[in-house]
Amino acid sequence: MSLISAFISSAVLFILLGAELVAMVMVIVYVGAVAVLFLFVVMMLDIDYVRLRQGFVKYSFMGVVCSSAFLFSAWYTIKKSKSLIVQVTHDNVSNVAAIGNVLYTDYMYAFHLSGILLLVAIVGAIALTLRNREGVRKQSLSKQLMQSSSLKIVKVKTKEGIEWKS
Repeated sequence: MSLISAFISSAVLFILLGAELVAMVMVIVYVGAVAVLFLFVVMMLDIDYVRLRQGFVKYSFMGVVCSSAFLFSAWYTIKKSKSLIVQVTHDNVSNVAAIGNVLYTDYMYAFHLSGILLLVAIVGAIALTLRNREGVRKQSLSKQLMQSSSLKIVKVKTKEGIEWKS
């Protein structure tokens, strides 16, 4: 959580500097990546949830105090700043358009390579988290294909209504 709050604080500083795209990329990529990484770590570990809940209750007051201090400092910084968004334009092109132009022209191959690398990392993380668990029922494709058809095609008369049996 500290790493996520540090990334969010950095994004706020980028917004104050006028680099709103870098701030949003910081939040989306880094905070999202840290959250996904945390999710995969939780999936890979066998966590004792009873002990985890006890620790949560034990440290909940300190968590509320720290998060309140963080939110107050963020609010104070935003309130005291003269301008949240500083528009810096060069040749009537916004920051987002200028970065998009450079990203998709000069650095196109690096951009696509990083996307492929992230895809391989996600597939690898999913492959690492797969494990055989006892007591969990799984589908058997061969058994399903070997069974005879359990569907019966019935000729239904139209416009005669439904007959209820009681």
